Amino acid sequence: MKNIFFWYIAIFFAAIPSTQAQNAIKETFDVAGNCGMCKQRIEKAGKDAGASHIIWNPQTGKAEVTFDNNNSSLSKIKEAIAAAGHDTDEFKAPDAVYDALHTCCLYERMDEDADTTKNPSSSNVDKTEHHDHDHEVRGVVVNESENGDLKPIQGATVYWVENPEKKVQSDKDGIFKIMHEHDYKRLVVSHTAMQADTLEVTNLHEVLVVQSKNNVLKEIVVSRRQKSNYISRMNATRVETLTARELFKAACCDLSESFETNASVDVVSSDAVTGSKQIQMLGLSGIYTQLTVEGLPGPRGFAIPLGLNSISGSWIESINISKGIGSVVNGFENMAGQINVELKKPHNTDRLYFNAYANNMGRTDVNLNVSQQLSDNWSVGFLLHDNFMYNRHMNFSNNGFRDIPVGNLFSGVNRWHYQNDHGVIVQFGVKYLNDNRIGGEIDFDKSTDQFTTNRYGLGFVNKRIEGFAKVGYVFPTNLHRSIGLQLSASNYDQESFFGLTGYNNNHSSGYANLIFQDVIGSEAHKYKVGASLQYDKYREDLFYTSPSINYQMGRQERVTGVFGEYTYSPAEKLDVVLGLRQDHNNLYGWFTTPRGVIRYQPTSTTTLRLSSGRGQRTANIFAENLGIFASSRTIANLDGIAYGTAAYGLRPEVSWNTGFSADQDFQLFGREAGISVELFHNNFQNQVVIDWENPREVGFYNLEGKSFSNSLQTELRFMPIQHMEARFAYRYLDVQTDYQTGRLQKPLIAKHRGFMNLGYNTHAGWSFDYTLNVVGHKRIPPTTGNPAQYQLQDRSQAYVTMNAQVSKTFGKNKNFDVYVGGENLSNFFQQDPILAFDQPFGSNFDTNMLWGPLTGRMFYTGIRYHIK
Repeated sequence: MKNIFFWYIAIFFAAIPSTQAQNAIKETFDVAGNCGMCKQRIEKAGKDAGASHIIWNPQTGKAEVTFDNNNSSLSKIKEAIAAAGHDTDEFKAPDAVYDALHTCCLYERMDEDADTTKNPSSSNVDKTEHHDHDHEVRGVVVNESENGDLKPIQGATVYWVENPEKKVQSDKDGIFKIMHEHDYKRLVVSHTAMQADTLEVTNLHEVLVVQSKNNVLKEIVVSRRQKSNYISRMNATRVETLTARELFKAACCDLSESFETNASVDVVSSDAVTGSKQIQMLGLSGIYTQLTVEGLPGPRGFAIPLGLNSISGSWIESINISKGIGSVVNGFENMAGQINVELKKPHNTDRLYFNAYANNMGRTDVNLNVSQQLSDNWSVGFLLHDNFMYNRHMNFSNNGFRDIPVGNLFSGVNRWHYQNDHGVIVQFGVKYLNDNRIGGEIDFDKSTDQFTTNRYGLGFVNKRIEGFAKVGYVFPTNLHRSIGLQLSASNYDQESFFGLTGYNNNHSSGYANLIFQDVIGSEAHKYKVGASLQYDKYREDLFYTSPSINYQMGRQERVTGVFGEYTYSPAEKLDVVLGLRQDHNNLYGWFTTPRGVIRYQPTSTTTLRLSSGRGQRTANIFAENLGIFASSRTIANLDGIAYGTAAYGLRPEVSWNTGFSADQDFQLFGREAGISVELFHNNFQNQVVIDWENPREVGFYNLEGKSFSNSLQTELRFMPIQHMEARFAYRYLDVQTDYQTGRLQKPLIAKHRGFMNLGYNTHAGWSFDYTLNVVGHKRIPPTTGNPAQYQLQDRSQAYVTMNAQVSKTFGKNKNFDVYVGGENLSNFFQQDPILAFDQPFGSNFDTNMLWGPLTGRMFYTGIRYHIK
C-alpha cells in the first residue's frame, strides 16, 4: 500500500511544471440552437462578448464558457448570444433576429409561447405518423468544410423517387420546398460534382437538413431539445445533473423523493415503523455516499437516518450525482459516490415561489420561497417548508401499526448573497429543522402509553440548527487565481423512544475548508491545494425501562488535513486528475487518501472515464440503524460496544473504489440518443459488519475477511417522438460480505433492477410523466429460529411499481401549475412488514425485515405558483 501512496505522490509532483499559474471563471448554461451553423454563431457571439473559451454542445444544448470577470460577465455573454439569435436561460433572442436565422437554425424556442409557425420543427403536429396526406416538406442543403463550417448549397435538385417528374431546386440559402403526396417516402438530392443520394425520410414535418461532406450528400434530421437531466461530457468526473424540470416530474416534497425518476439512486425505507429512508448507491447503504449541500456537509453523523426528509424539494435548483470516488477537495468520507444538492440562490431565483401538496394518505406539504434584491450587491432569500401527516389510521397490511409516523416537520433556510465588482463573493445563512413524530400501534397515546406495555409506540423529537458561510475572492491582478473558504457549524438533538427502549443523542459539529486554485502557465495545468478541519462531538444515551439499564456514550473526533489536486488537460478530449490528501484523526491517527480520474474522448460522441481511490469514515452504529430499537433483538456484546475505546471499540471503515464508464451519443429515429455503461467495484479493507443472521440478535463487529460490491448499469436515452424523452436502464448488483457464519449476499438488496421513464411535454403547457421500476428478488435473513407463524421465506418476491404524473401550466406568464399524480399504481406492498406484530413486547417482534413497499397505491394533487 505504501508503494501506491508513493506512486501517487511522485506523479502528483512530477506532473506540475514550475511556471507561474492562473485560473479562470467557468460556467455552464442553456442555449437554444440546432446545427453546426448555430454552433459557430453562438461561440462567435460568446467570444465577441469577452469569453476566452466557449464550447456549445448541440446534443445537450449546454454552453461551457470561460471568461475573465474583469473584462466580461456571464450575463453579458448570455445577452450577446441572445442578440445573435439564440435564446439563453436568462435572455430571449429578439423575434426579428430569430426570424432572420437560416431555416436550419430555427430551433424550438425556450419560450413556449413563441409562434410555432415560425419554426416548423416546433409545430404541434404529430411528427411520428407516416404523414400520408398532402403537405409541403421544407429543408436545407448545406456543405460541411474540413474545419466544420456549414454553408448553404444553391441549385441542388430535389425530387421524390415516387414522382421523378416533379423537381425543385434549393435557393441561394440552400432552402427547398417540395409537395408531399400519399405514400411518398424516398427523396433524391443531387448536385453538380456531388454524388447523389436517395434518402429515406421518416419525419416529414421536420426541417430536413441534407448535408454534403466529401462530395457525398446524406440526410441529417436535426432534433435537439432541452434535457431535464444530462451528463456533461466535459467534466473529468461523470456527473449526472437533475434539473428542477426533472424534479417537477414527481411530487418531490423532500430530498428522499427527488430520485424517483432516476435509475442510479434507490431510496428505500429503513424499517417498517420509523419512517426513515436511506439512499442506496452501487448496492451500498447511504452512509457510504457523501451528501453535500452546495459543497458543504449535508445531514451527516446522527442526522443521517432522518436527514433526507429535512431538505424540501421546492428548495432544490439541481442535484449532481457522481458515482464512485470523488475529489479530495470535498474530504475523505466518500466511498460509493457523492450527491451534491444545489439550493435556489436569492440573486437568481424567483421572487416568490409557492407549492401546496396533498395526498389521500393524509399528508399535506406547504412550501414558500421568497427572495429580494436589496441592492446591486446584496440579495436575501427565505426557503420555508412545512409538512403535516395526521392520518393515524393508515395501515395497508392491517397489522394494527401505522405505516408512517404522524406529526409535523418544519424546516427553513435564511440565506444572504453578496457580490461586488472586485472579485468578492460572500454567501451565508442559517438553517433550522424541527421534526416531531409519533408512530407504532394505531391506538397508541403518548400521554398514557409511553414506556408501558399498554400499547406499542415510538416517537421522535428532532431539532437541528446550522450556520454556514462561503467566502470567495478572485485576485484583481490575476483573475485566474482564486481562494475560497467554506464554513459550517451545526447542532443536532434527538429524543426518541421505541416501546420500552429510549434513545437520545446529541451531535455538535464544525467544519472549515480552505481552497486555493490556480493554473500553471496555461489552463492545461490546473491545481487546487488547501486545508480542512472536521470536528464532531457525539453524545448518546441508550436506556431500557424493563429491566432498568442505562448506557451513556460519547466521544470527540477531530480530523485535520491538507490536500492537493492536479488536473492535466492538454486537449479538450483528455483530462487527468490526481489528488492526494493527508489527514490526522485524534482517535485513529494519520491516514492517506489518494484518488485519480481519467476522462478521454476518442471522438466527439464517445466519452470514457476511469476512476480509483480510497475512502474512510467512522461508523455511528446506533444512529445509523434506528430500526434495531424497534425490535426484540438483543445487541450482541452491548457492554463491550457501549464502553469500548474510540467509537464503540470498532476500527474506521476503509474501502477502495474503482470504476469505469462509457457514454456514447448517436442518432436514433432521426433524433439524438445516448447509451451509457458503468462498472464499479468497491472493496472494503475494513467494514463495520451489521449481522442480522441470528433472528434473536443483531451483531456489530469489524470485518474479518472480504466485503465487496460489484455494480453494472446500462442506460439508453432517446426521443422516440418529438417532445418525448425516454430512458431505459438495467442494473446488476453483486454485494457480498464475510459474516461469522460465512460469505453471504448482503440481505435486502436486489441483484436485478429494471427502470423505465417516459416524459412528454406539449407547447400547450401539458406535461406527462411515467416511471416503471422492476425490482428482483432479495435475500431475507434467516428466521428459521422463530416459531413457524413468524418465519419468512429465504427470498422475497420480485415486484413492479409504477408512478405517473400529469401537470398543466396556466397563465399569460406561464407561472401557475396544477399537477395530479399517483405512486405505486400497481398497488404492490409487503403483506408482512412486521414480524410478530400481535406480540410487540414478545421475543419475536421485528420491524427490520422490510424488502418491499410499505404502502400501496397513493394519489396526490398540488399547485405551484411563481413570480419571476
